[in-house]
Amino acid sequence: MTRTTSPRVDLRGVVLPLALLALWWTLTANAWVDTRLIVPPGRVLHVAATTLADPLFWHGVLASLGRDVSGFAVGALCGVALGCLLGASHTAERLLGPSFHALRQISLFAWLPLLSSWLGYGEIAKLVFIALSTLYPVALGTIDGVRGVAREWGEVARVFRFTRTQWLFRLILPAAAPQIATGLTLGLVSAWVATIGSEFLLANWGNGLGNIIIKGRAAFNIELIVVGMLAVGVVGTLLNRIAARVEARVLRWQPAR
Repeated sequence: MTRTTSPRVDLRGVVLPLALLALWWTLTANAWVDTRLIVPPGRVLHVAATTLADPLFWHGVLASLGRDVSGFAVGALCGVALGCLLGASHTAERLLGPSFHALRQISLFAWLPLLSSWLGYGEIAKLVFIALSTLYPVALGTIDGVRGVAREWGEVARVFRFTRTQWLFRLILPAAAPQIATGLTLGLVSAWVATIGSEFLLANWGNGLGNIIIKGRAAFNIELIVVGMLAVGVVGTLLNRIAARVEARVLRWQPAR
């Protein structure tokens, strides 16, 4: 009889968070810090329980996710299209490449004053900002993937007389898929950061996790600020986990490296 062993759970990743939590509790329990600024963990847990029971919190989560997904989808599509164009066409690279690489040196948050002047502080400005933050990493990943397509595969495609559509969907996109997936993952991270940033800097007191933190700051409610920050981190982590699972499933046909 073969004995099956259950997989071991690696708990090393929780050592640092638990150590920081213990330090936090020790400092506040012994009043070694100003508890008006560094609030005790118990008060944060109490506010967290109250916040999670409030339907407005979940409306804010859904609003942030809606902005994130919408802006990411637009930015990802534009990034893949632009990356394929710059990666496959030397003419496009000469005409558009210098401008693209120059514009991506501008900090994304430097665009916000211009976007707010053009589009105001509403949803459109936030979605454009999120899409812009997604476009650059996706486009760069796509460019690297397209330029990395083996020359031999291109020769085979010429032998079979592929049309432009076949070149794109049967050669370039499948061959560049791993790099495109990496760009999409980085784009998703940038989109979530931009989502919260846009809710902060294009605040119009609507729904969103960023607005929850703003309300905490306005009321000098440190506990609510901490709860909002933790919620942002948890949602971002879940998005990354989901993206990793989707990437692994979509690219399961790729040979193991």
